[in-house]
Amino acid sequence: MLENEVLALQNQLTIARNEINKLRQQVRNLQHVQRKDIDSVARLLREFRCEGCRRQTAEENTRNSNVTPKQNQQLDDSNAEALGGVRWQQIGVIRTAFPEKRGVPRQSSVGGRLRGIVELNSDTFTNPEHALEGLEEYSHMWLIYHFHKNNAHPKAKVAPPRLGGERVGVFSTRSPHRPCPIGLSLVEIEKVEGATITFFGTDMVDGTPLLDIKPFIPFYDSPASPMDSGRISVGPLETLDFYDSRQEPDGEESELELLAAGATGGSNSSSDDTVGGSGGGGVGNYHSSTPPNLVNHISPPLSAVKVPNWVAGSHRLKVCFNERAETQLQELQVNRQCIIDILEADPRSVYLRTKYGSQIFTFQLSEVTVTCKFDDKAAMVTVVQIRRTENVQDEEVAE
Repeated sequence: MLENEVLALQNQLTIARNEINKLRQQVRNLQHVQRKDIDSVARLLREFRCEGCRRQTAEENTRNSNVTPKQNQQLDDSNAEALGGVRWQQIGVIRTAFPEKRGVPRQSSVGGRLRGIVELNSDTFTNPEHALEGLEEYSHMWLIYHFHKNNAHPKAKVAPPRLGGERVGVFSTRSPHRPCPIGLSLVEIEKVEGATITFFGTDMVDGTPLLDIKPFIPFYDSPASPMDSGRISVGPLETLDFYDSRQEPDGEESELELLAAGATGGSNSSSDDTVGGSGGGGVGNYHSSTPPNLVNHISPPLSAVKVPNWVAGSHRLKVCFNERAETQLQELQVNRQCIIDILEADPRSVYLRTKYGSQIFTFQLSEVTVTCKFDDKAAMVTVVQIRRTENVQDEEVAE
């Protein structure tokens, strides 16, 4: 009888411990929600303006109504510089399949199958399509944009997801939480049509403000890597014949050409001249007469380019779908591989992964909401449900 009582007490103790753990989990969830609410209230307080301030702003706008747009922009630029900042102009917007930050790939290579659209506005150019002429001749481009969803105060050290909570300097990471929240993504151009560009390689939120577009040129953007055509990177004194003319794409002479001209003493120098072209100065004169930013430096081979181990190491999760998710994939005609690309790179933040562990995770992908379950011990994630986002919202309202 005594043994049965002991077993009963042990079972009750186990149940109590489980309930306590559940309560702790709920407390953590509520703390997370509370922090978000506090940040939202703080942002509202920062942006709040009393009636007097609003009236004063309206009066200032009325007084400035006679100022031309160009003069008004100059005033804004001078005010920004006076405050220690720089004023940037948004040239367009990026449209993607992610209406919110949750689930967005951390790198454009992860979302290589996800299509995005760049839409240029007509505020910068009257005919924005003219600014895109010639871009269709490139296969890839750099998109420079603003992390407009990051309202948190920037920190000198951040915790990259791959380090599992360990902090490093923000400038040694690609974290979006930066003092100047500017993003940079290399994407593949699908087509250029009018003032829009369709591309593959989505790693940004829908509605992201676009700041600039630059074509990807592997001769300059890749560190001394041989091209598929067999071309080898040129040395500092070799001829750079990528362009027929002596000018760079932006109309400026390259440092390689200037260095070659300085090293040979100009086109009129004889073979007996010294390297510096001064007739007897030798190597010492060459160094003294060469500008400090033009040095005889040969870029290291691609094998010499290095990154930290935590960046180079690949950590991919196994992604599987249960029967219901497989059926919903067919019914909704959702690209299976797009979901796999997002989940195998583990889109969860460090906070979610360390605090909540193997939990249910949901994210929106275009018009559907994906629900999955992570198993951190098995390094696996299971997609359990795929529904139209409008149906999910209707159920939440009904509850």
